[in-house]
Amino acid sequence: MDIIRLAFDMTAAVNEFVEKVRSFYYWVMLLGYRCPRCNGSLIMVAEGRCKCNRCQNELDPTVTFQRCSVCGGIPILRIRRYLCKDCGGDITSKFLFDGTVFNPDYFRRKMSESRQRKKEQRERVRQMLAENSSADLPLAPVDLDAMPGLVDALNGLTAGLEADVAVAHRDHFDLKRYERHIQAHIQDFPVNLLDIPPLSEDARKDLIWRFIAVIFLAHTGFVDIWQDEQDIMVIKHEADTEGCGVPGEFEQTNRFERSPGGIEA
Repeated sequence: MDIIRLAFDMTAAVNEFVEKVRSFYYWVMLLGYRCPRCNGSLIMVAEGRCKCNRCQNELDPTVTFQRCSVCGGIPILRIRRYLCKDCGGDITSKFLFDGTVFNPDYFRRKMSESRQRKKEQRERVRQMLAENSSADLPLAPVDLDAMPGLVDALNGLTAGLEADVAVAHRDHFDLKRYERHIQAHIQDFPVNLLDIPPLSEDARKDLIWRFIAVIFLAHTGFVDIWQDEQDIMVIKHEADTEGCGVPGEFEQTNRFERSPGGIEA
């Protein structure tokens, strides 16, 4: 005997029975009422909402048809319960199957206010970071000849990939493009530099440009890099925003507010 399967079958049967009872209850409660607009029959479409079968008018049957048992006042929906508009007393709706109802306008307004507060908070954080950020660091164009031995070191990094690096074509290197490409492919976990897709058909030269790009990104604090035997590993740098009292959810704002360096080769 599969007890678990039988338990699920029983749960499904109970839920189906409850829905049938709910539908029957609504049918009985609305049986003596007609649409106030066209006198059509009514059907319940949600908790606290019914609709006319003829003109499709939707209304709250409790507010429309029920009255306060104490003073005869009209019910009003306050968040999750009905109150008398005149005496303020609680009104138990006879049109609710399980006694639960929500005021959609109230929750819609609260959600809108919450989104507005978050938007204002993000704007305050951006303003604070803009006021406390340092100016862009001006850097000279990339020149591979400026550092003796750099080309040989890069050749050693790319050993076995094809011919030696062609220094004469360094003017074709778009550092900003490579920086954006690197940032689009790094993750919150270590990624091998070799696993980042190339932008150039020349695999050897492209790896060199990727390596230069991550060096500059590491210098500006956008990534962390280290060498693991023959591999260069790259990971997103986790910005430290605690010193400015910035919430963690605004870490992205601090990290990508401006470009890595405005460098052109």
